[in-house]
Amino acid sequence: MSTSSSASSAEWARSWLEGRNVLVTGGTGGIGGAIAECFRDAGARVHATGATEVECDNARAAVRSDSITYDVLDVRSNDAVRRFVGDLQELHVVVNCAGIIRRGQERDPEVFDTVVDINLNGTMRVCEASLEALTASGGCIINIASMLSFFGGGLVPGYSASKGGIAQLTKSLAIAYAPSGVRVNAIAPGWIATPLTKALQDDPVRAGPILARTPMARWGSPEDLRGISLFLASPHAGFMTGTIIPVDGGYAVT
Repeated sequence: MSTSSSASSAEWARSWLEGRNVLVTGGTGGIGGAIAECFRDAGARVHATGATEVECDNARAAVRSDSITYDVLDVRSNDAVRRFVGDLQELHVVVNCAGIIRRGQERDPEVFDTVVDINLNGTMRVCEASLEALTASGGCIINIASMLSFFGGGLVPGYSASKGGIAQLTKSLAIAYAPSGVRVNAIAPGWIATPLTKALQDDPVRAGPILARTPMARWGSPEDLRGISLFLASPHAGFMTGTIIPVDGGYAVT
């Protein structure tokens, strides 16, 4: 999708996102980067975070937009998360995209622990740190789950466990935060063409069965997550909370 068409596809959301503050963790590339840019295109001020300064520098060079700021945030640190969120003067939408995967290594308990700490515990840290600001603005949270929230993954037990946890965390926080007026929903992407799935895309033996099972017969792109992200942040989703929405080309129904 071109820059101009990507921007025009977000124009419908401008009436409620113009000038709003959006936090996207893991927003320097892949799914998080596409989501950060779609909120930018809808007129929001976006605060995107990455795990390293190199990630942030690369994103700044690629995007070149004053409407997205890129900063390093270690979501494993309670103090760092609280400080970062506390420095934001207002907050209307939080999108939790920060995550890692370590295929073939996650049966090692230390690797497993690291994956769960970033993907699941990091999401919880950001949600709790953001609650006060989101309550003040009547804002919402969008978590990034996965189709592995529903299926097992023999090579990625840590990733699968963390994403299953994201689904249950989303439902639980939807109940807990409802009295504060904060909605919590999640998107469950299917097989999306990002650097995290590059090894799979390049391996015909593994990619073949994936595409054969996907009714739409293609890999998704990060841009496929743009519309649903804007919708969940919109007044049109005002009576939706605790929902996990697959965006997977039909993979889960076959």
